[in-house]
Amino acid sequence: MKFIWSLITFSSFSPEMWLKTSYCYRIVGLLSNWQQFSFLLQWAKTIGALLISLLLIFSPFVTTGVIGVWLISIAIYWTILIISNNEKLVFSPIYLLVFLYWAISAIAVIFSPVRSVAFSGFIKLTLYLIFFACTSRVLSSSQLSNWLITSILGSGLLVGTYGVRQRLLEVEQLATWNDPAANFSNSIRVYSYLGNPNLLSAYILPSIALSMAAFFVWQRILPKLLALTIFTINISCLYFTGSRSGWIALIILIMMFSLLLFTWFKDELPSFWRQWLLPLTFGTFISLIFILIVSNDILQSRIMSIFIGRADSSNNFRINVWTSVVNIIKDYPFLGIGPGNDAFSKIYPLYMSPKYSALSAYSIFLETAVETGLIGLSIFVWLIFTILNQGIQKIRRFKNNNNSYGIWLIGAIAAIVSLLIQGLFDTVWYRPQVNTLWWFLVALIASQYRLCKKEN
Repeated sequence: MKFIWSLITFSSFSPEMWLKTSYCYRIVGLLSNWQQFSFLLQWAKTIGALLISLLLIFSPFVTTGVIGVWLISIAIYWTILIISNNEKLVFSPIYLLVFLYWAISAIAVIFSPVRSVAFSGFIKLTLYLIFFACTSRVLSSSQLSNWLITSILGSGLLVGTYGVRQRLLEVEQLATWNDPAANFSNSIRVYSYLGNPNLLSAYILPSIALSMAAFFVWQRILPKLLALTIFTINISCLYFTGSRSGWIALIILIMMFSLLLFTWFKDELPSFWRQWLLPLTFGTFISLIFILIVSNDILQSRIMSIFIGRADSSNNFRINVWTSVVNIIKDYPFLGIGPGNDAFSKIYPLYMSPKYSALSAYSIFLETAVETGLIGLSIFVWLIFTILNQGIQKIRRFKNNNNSYGIWLIGAIAAIVSLLIQGLFDTVWYRPQVNTLWWFLVALIASQYRLCKKEN
């Protein structure tokens, strides 16, 4: 069983022989002398970190068009780095599966019933994946990693603070986000700079996970207080979003982070705490949630609305969309209709129930199956398992070396799992503000393969 798992997750992956015979790989370092004699390219990773940090800092405050232009500039810069590379590249198994997903998406475009708009979605996907590749290269430097993580936390602090401020001032609602028939229909849902509560909750989740990690990584008192402040404000902001999927994702995030953190410090604990710390922590956490739900009638109604099926208008809407999406998958089972929300918008009206128009499948797994078929969905699930496996392997290695960088990976895994949980019921993480954070978290794990490979 262990051998099969190792085979599936590429635990013993070694692509050197394939790279030596690859024609595509020959463009890497084609102009290596250029970097050797260029003053700017001597600071290649630092410049890359600057470009990425500016995108991460300003993405919640600018339009998607501006984000697109910035992604194009990062793609151009990454191309320059690749052709002028003068050091040996090391490929993580994550890179291989990302490439496979990109290749399946390209094939899906060819067989798409709406090829022109699917190609537009494929270009967007390619920009995100190049962002991942560039970020992974930059994050191989621990100093630049801290810089970029701090950029995310700083931006998250501003977004979260504004969200809390909206709640205190009882901001005007931009849409009917609550079931009009429910007793919580008039409750305030904050949206900060992102314009949508569910999108805001997805954006806040990585900041919460990384602020928890920062509390243990940052050594001095003031940085620890800053991390605690970011965590508190973002937790409050996410609660005020009223996003049920965001709340569930937050619970999973905290439990996943606690479990991985326990394994990190387990050997340093007395025998009593090794046995009882985790049960006591989870028991206290669940008790606090129960007390909070029981003591708040609106929160109680909001939580119970998850379990009443079609009686809740939001649930009913999603169920109708999911039913229509499944019918699309049945008609395009292998390669889907092609990537991108534009392709979805062209095909979905042919299958939708009356009065239930939608811009996405309201589930990232259904969305993946619609865009790239069951083949693409299989590769996506394969990628997720490989990411988690690689992350846990690297955490063990950092723990054995007593390197606190592993705690950043704990935060990354907790954030990735929480985004996947929220993604079961929503597709807001396909928006560029969240999508870039998703690929940043994946890059944070993939980037460490290079260092561990060097150690081996």
